[in-house]
Amino acid sequence: MFYHSLVSDWNHGNAHFLRGVTNELLSRGHDVQIYEPKDAWSVENLLAEHGKAPIEEFYNAYPLLESSRYDEKTIDLNDTLKKADFVIVHEWNAPELVTRIGEHRAQNDYYRLLFHDTHHRAVTAKNEMAAYDLKNYDGVLAFGNVIRNIYLAEGWTRRAWAWHEAADTRIFQPIPDVEKEGDLVWIGNWGDGERMEELHEFLFEPVKELGLKAKVFGVRYPKEARKALEEAGIEYGGWLPNYRVSQIFARYKVTVHIPRRPYAEKLFGIPTIRPFEALACGIPLVSSPWHDTEQLFTSGKDFLVARNGGEMRRHLQHLLKDKNFADQLAQHGLQTVRERHTCAHRVDELLEIFDEIERPIQAKTVTI
Repeated sequence: MFYHSLVSDWNHGNAHFLRGVTNELLSRGHDVQIYEPKDAWSVENLLAEHGKAPIEEFYNAYPLLESSRYDEKTIDLNDTLKKADFVIVHEWNAPELVTRIGEHRAQNDYYRLLFHDTHHRAVTAKNEMAAYDLKNYDGVLAFGNVIRNIYLAEGWTRRAWAWHEAADTRIFQPIPDVEKEGDLVWIGNWGDGERMEELHEFLFEPVKELGLKAKVFGVRYPKEARKALEEAGIEYGGWLPNYRVSQIFARYKVTVHIPRRPYAEKLFGIPTIRPFEALACGIPLVSSPWHDTEQLFTSGKDFLVARNGGEMRRHLQHLLKDKNFADQLAQHGLQTVRERHTCAHRVDELLEIFDEIERPIQAKTVTI
């Protein structure tokens, strides 16, 4: 598996899912090798801000996981892939490496090769994604049907499957009987200002108006964002490694999900990984609008949806005042994740996809 990073989740949410899937594969007796570039920007930023301690903590939290860091210019694909049955290349890899691995696959038929897309660039930066040469790949794993359909419609691949992210329930789980430190917590990175207006409407203003004790974790918050947090009375916690998220959720009464604008407006059916993880931790969740076209959850039962800032305030107030209602909502969301959206479910799906590729290619592409 070629990914940006296994060891660092600094502004790198894909590491969460990668870790969970790898742990699940290893638990079933598979031999999994992870390769990440030696100059991965997520690792470099993590080291620059926090030193080596987080890397050491990662290995304590995930004792079975390890990765090999490679130099793209010198990696020997013949040696690296000589024992592989199944190879997955993530879309955060350099196009040149993606092409090289595809060319290697064209000359060697002993393994199957898939490209994995977990971002919005297929919609927001179509020219960038069109530059990836996937003609020698056996297909594409897309983290939602809307992305899958783009790959097929654009002719970037012959076969594609929807493979949603999910919660690693070994890590993300409820922690009972923890004393609450505050009312609301939000875990999310600033990004590139893709949801600045939404954060003001669905987080900053409701917290300020309700007088909630709130805290935000994440990276890349510019001065103006930190000033907005301060003006709303929200504490800023900085980077939070994913293996500590359960502990943080346990200390607060409610959380929110605020999708970035491309997901809310164009990438219907893709919630990103945050709601999966929050629901797996058993915390009540209120989301700003997104279109659950793939019916992953049941709004109103797994979480509440606020269509505007006023509804967000009312939902938060209701959950904070009515503990029985909050507990019922959290329990339903937790049950849905455990029944449908764990990394174990996704590994089942992945192995089914592998078996399908092994069979003769059919004219019809099946979505799992």
